[in-house]
Amino acid sequence: ERFSYPVITPSAARGIFDAIYVKPSQFRWQIERIEILSPPSYIALRRNEVKEKISVDLVWQWMNGREPPRPILADAEGENTGRTQRQTMALRDVRYRLHARIAPWPGFESMLPAFEQQFQRRASKGKCFYQPYFGCREFPAWFELRPSGACEPPPCPLDLDVGLMLYDVFDLSRPGASTDAPYITLFRARVKGGVLEVPAFDDPAVIKLPGGPL
Repeated sequence: ERFSYPVITPSAARGIFDAIYVKPSQFRWQIERIEILSPPSYIALRRNEVKEKISVDLVWQWMNGREPPRPILADAEGENTGRTQRQTMALRDVRYRLHARIAPWPGFESMLPAFEQQFQRRASKGKCFYQPYFGCREFPAWFELRPSGACEPPPCPLDLDVGLMLYDVFDLSRPGASTDAPYITLFRARVKGGVLEVPAFDDPAVIKLPGGPL
């Protein structure tokens, strides 16, 4: 069953920044620090999920008349069809202060000031391309741009050795495409004084699978 980490992952944090402003072919976001403002607490959720996924190839066959359309039914009785109940232990009432920087791809370094200004304009007005979320779309996130030097509440007094934590699910060493295979990376996460320091993707502390993408 699913069990959330006690703190947001760098991958999920990056996704929040991506929702506000990103140009994947020109730059990516590098999460640098995660400050935990509320102590972690959990809520148990039980959800009904369907076992099947719609195949793109099968949809094309339906559209071209080669196969009759077959709906996915939650109450189907096959071994690999129908619904299944999944238990999730998820974080609740979370608050974070996220620190990140824009990492331009080669050839776009001179555009860094323009990227930063565009992000600040969008974030200050609450604009986003889609609703940010905490890793899963069922858990929406709300954000506010905090000016540099503003008086901020301190992180919660929390020291925690999380162990190996998901760093990201994409290869952040190069511009990616929507068709890229997952590329899982990990790192040893330690929270000190309510702060999780996140190493850069090219840091040796980030564990990369020797076989490359999955």
